[in-house]
Amino acid sequence: MTPIAPFNLSRLPRIVFGAGRLAELPQLAREFGRRALLLTGRRSFTASPFWPPLRAALQARGIEWEHEIIGGEPSPHDIDAAVARHRDKQIELVISIGGGSVLDAGKAVAGLLLHQESVLHFLEGVGSGVYHGPALPFIAVPTTAGTGSEATKNAVLSVQGPEGFKKSFRHDCLVPAYALVDPDLLSTCTPDLIAANGMDALTQLLESYVSSKASPATDALALSGLHAVNAGFFPAWRGDGPEAAAGRGHLAYGALLSGITLAQAGLGSVHGLASPLGAFFPIPHGVVCGTLLAVACEVNIRALRARAPRSPALAKYAELGALLSGKAPRGETAGCDDLLTTLNEWSGQLRLPRLRDYGVKPDDFDNIVAHSRGNSMKTNPVLLEDNEIREIVARRW
Repeated sequence: MTPIAPFNLSRLPRIVFGAGRLAELPQLAREFGRRALLLTGRRSFTASPFWPPLRAALQARGIEWEHEIIGGEPSPHDIDAAVARHRDKQIELVISIGGGSVLDAGKAVAGLLLHQESVLHFLEGVGSGVYHGPALPFIAVPTTAGTGSEATKNAVLSVQGPEGFKKSFRHDCLVPAYALVDPDLLSTCTPDLIAANGMDALTQLLESYVSSKASPATDALALSGLHAVNAGFFPAWRGDGPEAAAGRGHLAYGALLSGITLAQAGLGSVHGLASPLGAFFPIPHGVVCGTLLAVACEVNIRALRARAPRSPALAKYAELGALLSGKAPRGETAGCDDLLTTLNEWSGQLRLPRLRDYGVKPDDFDNIVAHSRGNSMKTNPVLLEDNEIREIVARRW
């Protein structure tokens, strides 16, 4: 019997999952006070049929709120400006209802409303400050199924352009008090958004499953999420018929688990590259994940076979080949081939864009590679050489 290796599980939110459970938000919010700061996207939620009944229910519970709109991926300036606008308004809790950018912004604002410093002071790789809290209570309500931000302790902030970056403000104090996941909210997502976010969740689950920091606990969660995404992705993407609602539930569940597993086990080469690509170019994060995943898996598998043929990650890739293709297990080599075939088929079916569609040029490849070795790349199952990372980018150019 092989002993179970030591592992850690970090803090998680209290999770409220299920269709229709948005109705419970006012009751949950009242646990923390009556004065809330509510963050949403520009219109995706407030123009939806879910907003009027929620607004009425908040009012009925005696909850007053200030409203902050997050129009895209939040920058440090956006966070500092929002904090300055609301610091003196006696806010008792922060609620974010939206996609990953809205959730990340809410985390950062909740973490800073009780402090005077700029978020840049605490941003990894940028500031020199050490954050110790406290943070205001934060409730995360995702309206997309991709980032898993509702289950993590980091708020990703971006500055876009040639000198841009994507960095995290990260601390256990920023973990949401509640993650309220209502799959019905995905009904307002377009097929393109379902595709990008679903591929983000799939990538996070897959990368955390083969991560060098994976544990039996994260493996179990990742596999459960991968089964769910595999079952629900295309029914949710097609968006019609009786299977669509069930598909959205499976996707929301998979995305939630992807946030848990990435927080515990880390990620890999796709997310290592997503950081500079998303910072230097206007590429949505889910699109980066979806367009790179098949090639990144191929390069990883080839590198593992050459330099670490006994790595458990190879058997895991093969296992996922059987899971996603629906074929019976056929051994390590055939299983890995089945995985790559399936991922390429998904990319084609979803018509995922290429990097050139967002302004990436071959002259940019070296700079992208040079900035790809952040935290995510450190838990890739094999240490990739620069030429291998460059190949991933070039083949999806």
